[in-house]
Amino acid sequence: MSRATRSERRLAVESMGRIRHLHFVGIGGAGMNGIAQVMLNLGYRISGSDLKPNAATRRLAEQGAEIHIGHRRENIAGADAVVISSAVRDDNPEVEAARERRVPVVPRAEMLAELMRFHYGIAVAGTHGKTTTTSLVASILGEAGLDPTFVIGGRLNSVGTHARLGGGEYLVAEADESDASFLYLQPMMAV
Repeated sequence: MSRATRSERRLAVESMGRIRHLHFVGIGGAGMNGIAQVMLNLGYRISGSDLKPNAATRRLAEQGAEIHIGHRRENIAGADAVVISSAVRDDNPEVEAARERRVPVVPRAEMLAELMRFHYGIAVAGTHGKTTTTSLVASILGEAGLDPTFVIGGRLNSVGTHARLGGGEYLVAEADESDASFLYLQPMMAV
């Protein structure tokens, strides 16, 4: 099977067309924050909102993301797409504003699937041990010199973060099976 090179993955991201600004509703959550981190590192303009600040939102803000505390309609100004988790309700003011303005509202898992599309994807699912197993897989690939991209629900201590854009062909993701959103993912390998 042919695998996409880093330049092909860059072209794939560029193929998202007019999308240059992504807004994440609930950006402080582990799943949302990790995807936002990788997209920010790919060069997208990132904004997001959450009910309260945390270490993840502060880290994103330090790296250039626009972070809003609280959910308000005006937070999505200029966004080309709005990314939501399954915990975000339809009556969220940012979701309502996006739909009124015909801005695409994309589930978190769909955005993760888009990232995975041009990588050799490895998805880890299950009811117990996902974070540990995903961290182990990412660490092993890293130690082998394969420089994976990863999105993990918890912090990978060896690199001090729970998400990172790597230079290699692998993307390791913790897949959430609680709401069947992991069905969006099409990994090359599932654990």
